[in-house]
Amino acid sequence: MAFNLRKLGLSSFVLVGIIFASAIISASSVDVGSIVTPEFFDGIKNQAAPDCPGKSFYTRDVFLNVLDQYPEFGQTGSDDDSKREIAAFFAHVTHETGSLCKIEEDNKEVYCNEPNYACIPGKSYYGRGPIQLTGNGNYKRAGDALQFDGLNSPEQVAQDPVLSFRTALWFWKTNVHSVVNNGFGATIKAINPTECGGGNVPEVQSRIQYYKEYCTKFGVDPGQNLSC
Repeated sequence: MAFNLRKLGLSSFVLVGIIFASAIISASSVDVGSIVTPEFFDGIKNQAAPDCPGKSFYTRDVFLNVLDQYPEFGQTGSDDDSKREIAAFFAHVTHETGSLCKIEEDNKEVYCNEPNYACIPGKSYYGRGPIQLTGNGNYKRAGDALQFDGLNSPEQVAQDPVLSFRTALWFWKTNVHSVVNNGFGATIKAINPTECGGGNVPEVQSRIQYYKEYCTKFGVDPGQNLSC
């Protein structure tokens, strides 16, 4: 039943206050640092071999410091929604980096796949960082947003841990954050659509397994639409 608040004698000021208060109550107030604990973060790294380059490159402190620039991360509706977003992010990170082991991917292809952006001779745009930023277009857009020369110096993403996490969270904010409430499958499609529709079932199942594991750790149901 709809009520006419004006007929009930409430002023527009009070009405705005009620709406604003309702929005605050329904919004998430999750402290990401209390979810991504040292035990959780190190637990991912401990799955990798001792000689993995990412063990000293990726740190929780750097992640949390960079996170200050992305306050919308992990604030996705309800607290459970927010925990699902955090679980989704780290599921993809775990899969892409081999449990925070790889700083850059093994396959060193050039990945000059967007003709609108001129690739620099001698430079390759293969996956680097927690999300494994890939492709000349993504390096150009990330560079423009984060103020580094992504086309001329893509290797910076594998050299600077702060920039590395910035590119990952930039990519997440730009391409993934808006679809997280559509289910984990939507995040897979946003990150690597070639895996969807039966394109690479083992890869998809790996991502889903990590996501479900992290949702369990966070005490939240993984929700629907897990696969793409």
